[in-house]
Amino acid sequence: MIAVNPLNSASVLAAFGALGVLVVIFAESGLLVVGFFLPGDTLLFPAGVLCAGGTHQPPRLALWQVLVCAAVGAVAGGQVGYLIGRQGGRALLARTSSRRVKAAAARAEELLARYGYGKALVIGRFVPLLRTVLHPVAGALEVPVRTFTLWQTVGGVLWSQALVLAGYSLGSSVPNVDDYLLPLVATVVVVSMLPLLIEAWRRRRERR
Repeated sequence: MIAVNPLNSASVLAAFGALGVLVVIFAESGLLVVGFFLPGDTLLFPAGVLCAGGTHQPPRLALWQVLVCAAVGAVAGGQVGYLIGRQGGRALLARTSSRRVKAAAARAEELLARYGYGKALVIGRFVPLLRTVLHPVAGALEVPVRTFTLWQTVGGVLWSQALVLAGYSLGSSVPNVDDYLLPLVATVVVVSMLPLLIEAWRRRRERR
């Protein structure tokens, strides 16, 4: 019996491999409150690292499988999130007691209004927390289906493939890099949080 912690990328990858990538990215891309707490960036990057074999060790995951599962999970999850938003996203957001979810939903709505649908859906994919609520919010705001599908697919594929290939590139160029996965994941977390920190600083400056 294997105990799996869905919040821990190493645990998910060890237990389910590429299939775990598909399921977690699907949930994180649109299942609102559930996906809000799941790893996204911190799952895709280590998965890419594990696709690169070491000097005395074959690859632990197949690169093509991880790339396909990541893309399918991101696009399908985004589309389901949109449908959730169309069917009752406003009511669901109103019922949640999580301040983080409500704050992210407000940022998502502001992003769609400020940058337009296409740019917002692509940019939002690269911002943690925001990408989980962006698709339901787009559905609640009744963004046209064709427009949403096109741009959320572009954003989902770019985001998922870029992170996996970045991890694969690093794993291929640095020997035994998988021995340093923990610090690498910490670095990915810090980098992925930069847009949120910059946005918070900008808002504070505007208030002043």
